[in-house]
Amino acid sequence: MLTHPAAITSDGRHAAHALLEADTDLRALFGPEHGVLGTAQAGETEAAATDSSTGLPVYDTYNHSVEHLSGMLAESRIDVLAVDLQNVGARFFTYESSLYDALAAAALVGVRVCVLDRPNPLGGRAVAGPVLEEAYASFVGRAPIPVRHGMTMAELGRLFAARLGVEAPDVVPLAGWNAAELFPATALPWVPPSPNLPTPISALIYPGTCFLEGTNVSVGRGTTTPFELVGAPWLDRGFAERLRAAAPAGLAGITVREAYATPAFDRYAGQQICGAQLHVTDPDAVDPLAVGVTVLCALRDGWLGRLRFRDEHFDLLAGSDGLRTALNRGSSAEEILESWRAPALRFAEVEREPYLLYPRDGEY
Repeated sequence: MLTHPAAITSDGRHAAHALLEADTDLRALFGPEHGVLGTAQAGETEAAATDSSTGLPVYDTYNHSVEHLSGMLAESRIDVLAVDLQNVGARFFTYESSLYDALAAAALVGVRVCVLDRPNPLGGRAVAGPVLEEAYASFVGRAPIPVRHGMTMAELGRLFAARLGVEAPDVVPLAGWNAAELFPATALPWVPPSPNLPTPISALIYPGTCFLEGTNVSVGRGTTTPFELVGAPWLDRGFAERLRAAAPAGLAGITVREAYATPAFDRYAGQQICGAQLHVTDPDAVDPLAVGVTVLCALRDGWLGRLRFRDEHFDLLAGSDGLRTALNRGSSAEEILESWRAPALRFAEVEREPYLLYPRDGEY
């Protein structure tokens, strides 16, 4: 099983324990980014070991080549790889790439893949953001899909398999999922799928504020409100004021608060940062991609001499150099968002349609 701590049953048991209690011949555990136990920070994983609660061997799959992964699968002597990963619905969240690579690796050694599906926390209806260009494929985006794709992991697995030219995964489907609703409507327990997404609200904003990981601005890692807090030592209270002015259009469903913090780790660790906390007051009204672009434009317009892009990383997150180029030439948030609408709509209505497992109704 390729899994992590968020793979739980509705009564809180981990899926691996549930399978063992059902007398399944579970042979090994495979860990993605953050590890099987979920103790590793961003860009890290847990070392291969033996899982203390099940006695099963643990293989570390994070950011390994397909050839390396296929070797692990062969070594584990399994017939089926069950994939149970609670995703967050954003293209650059690496569990999607782990699934993509697992499908490719399993095909090399004749192992079947079965996805144990889970709800997309952002719902399955809204699709938004830039579509990845193939030249920018990486571990933060393998396939040409929008940032907010509105697909479950099983649906993504079917799309990825078609793209790879391998057999589609088996699926244990969701029962009763309403694609129009966000995660809290499921009434299921929220287990952080990574250490810095502690709540469904942080996961809701993540697809927009994560772009700032490709800049010299903190997204609040090392604080209690990651991805809801944006700041830097060189910002001032004018940043929150500028965001408030933009709120009616780009920050629907959000109240902006001037905020200060001292991150315990990650960017600006031990330094006081000034910025803004994005308080979600109406989750259904929030467009995380509009939030991200609005924040980036505010930073550019007020602090052009201080804002810095980590060009390569920013472009990999965005899926091309288009967003960075648009920001540098002074495009407005509205112009940037409008440029993404037609490609995202085509993906929603045409490209993903053959792989959907659950009904979608309403506007994209």
